Amino acid sequence: MKKTNGILIVDKSSGWTSQDVCSKLRGVLHEKRVGHSGTLDPMATGVLPVFVGRATRAVEFAENDRKRYTAALRLGITTDTQDTTGTVLETSPVGVTEAAFLEILPEFTGRLSQTPPMYSAVKIGGKKLYELARRGETVERPAREIAVYRLDLMGRDGEDFLLDIECSKGTYVRTLCHDIGQRLGCGGCMASLRRTRAGAFGIEDARTLDEILEKAGSGALEGLLLPVDSLFKSRPALTISPSDEGKCRCGAAFPADVPDGDYRVYARSGEFLMLGRARGGVMGTVKSFFAV
Repeated sequence: MKKTNGILIVDKSSGWTSQDVCSKLRGVLHEKRVGHSGTLDPMATGVLPVFVGRATRAVEFAENDRKRYTAALRLGITTDTQDTTGTVLETSPVGVTEAAFLEILPEFTGRLSQTPPMYSAVKIGGKKLYELARRGETVERPAREIAVYRLDLMGRDGEDFLLDIECSKGTYVRTLCHDIGQRLGCGGCMASLRRTRAGAFGIEDARTLDEILEKAGSGALEGLLLPVDSLFKSRPALTISPSDEGKCRCGAAFPADVPDGDYRVYARSGEFLMLGRARGGVMGTVKSFFAV
């Protein structure tokens, strides 16, 4: 049986965990090497890059990518999970105008210090926070530095404020919604979340899990699998000679008359060999991706 290798961009449905998606694909594709980059909460939908087969070697490069979301912020409600799936802790009247809302948004852009929510997979003392939270425990959590590159008001959906957010790895959008609500004095929580971009991959690249499973069942999955080098499409491409290819396959550095930086390195046959890094006229291996 031909092995499946590549990247599937899943449009995750609400109610599924990111691991649920991977587990389903492991069974259907008969491939143990299936992993994702960038966990989405069960209530969230949207772009979930899933790496299959040899492509799992690239997961580490995708995890640090910027993410972009459309989030709905509901003011006047504070919950224990910081979203509408949790238990309501407090309600308050909302007298916030759109002008007042827009005025405080710049305070939540740039480099920020964010405290992870109790309902999260962050570990403290070897225990996941959500395990402690489910037992009714609350512990001190060290704040972490995050970055919010974009925070724009897109409009309103009924009572909710719709936000367009571009942020760094490790940003909890529901915590951002909670903190905005606290700043406005009425509390707030996240009512919905849709990831529209994860690094190189946008919602236009994504397919529902049902569509992916249908294609897999009919033997047409290849049309949805993206090659692993698509993850690095922002880097310039470099095709090398057969002699340098031999060195590359042995993990040895070789001369490269190119500016310093990272490159997608290809054999003359067109095979993607590695993500390489040029320094001082010498090309070395960051990560190899050729078949062995």
